[in-house]
Amino acid sequence: MVQLREGERLDYLLAEDMKIIQSPHVFNFSLDAILLAKFVYVPIQKGNLIDLCTGNSIIPLLLSTRTKGKITGVEIQERIYDMGKRSIEYNHLQDRIQLINGDIKHMPEKLGHHKFDVVTCNPPYFQTPNSSEQNLNEHLAIARHEILCTLEDAIRVSSQLVKQGGKVAFVHRPGRLLDIVTLMRKYRVEPKRLQFVYPKLGKEANTILIEGIKDGNPDLKVLPPLVVYEQNNEYTKELRSILYGE
Repeated sequence: MVQLREGERLDYLLAEDMKIIQSPHVFNFSLDAILLAKFVYVPIQKGNLIDLCTGNSIIPLLLSTRTKGKITGVEIQERIYDMGKRSIEYNHLQDRIQLINGDIKHMPEKLGHHKFDVVTCNPPYFQTPNSSEQNLNEHLAIARHEILCTLEDAIRVSSQLVKQGGKVAFVHRPGRLLDIVTLMRKYRVEPKRLQFVYPKLGKEANTILIEGIKDGNPDLKVLPPLVVYEQNNEYTKELRSILYGE
């Protein structure tokens, strides 16, 4: 039986019939991670996939329900890595998901260049603020701010890890879209699919999902928008399907 540490809880991933270890003081996954795991293309029967900045392994766990391929997750914070490792063990997925405690910037040398069919990344969203603005909790500050990993680091490493013709997908904030597209092209990942996520109809988008192909031809498709909440603050039908399998 997997042991929970102080301050941790075991949460359900309802649509997948899984459980995951979380802690509000260390790391909780967000809706963004779930959306990325559902958005990205994955090979069904085989393949090598890697998730960078994996946190408590939420994306590898979700991807394991969509593919029979091998999945690797990389998390730099040892405490959060440990939560992810125990979540994988709880769901008996050690034979399919490998978790690495390390810096994503070292992964091309450690794992090899151009070895993966799919790379996903939910990177820190916020550029490093001054010390007075950073979240006082070190775990959350590192997860949310570009302290140990910048956007360029994430895109460069993704390009180094993915095979030619392989898929790379990110979730981020709309305000960084031009930076993301510029960096993807700088590192030869051609943007191919883009989806805007809106909290409600009539509101500004607050999340983007973007997927590119290594050395792909220019041909960006903008997908229909994804709306999270109805006007009555209940999840939309599409979100209920994603979260609960309804």
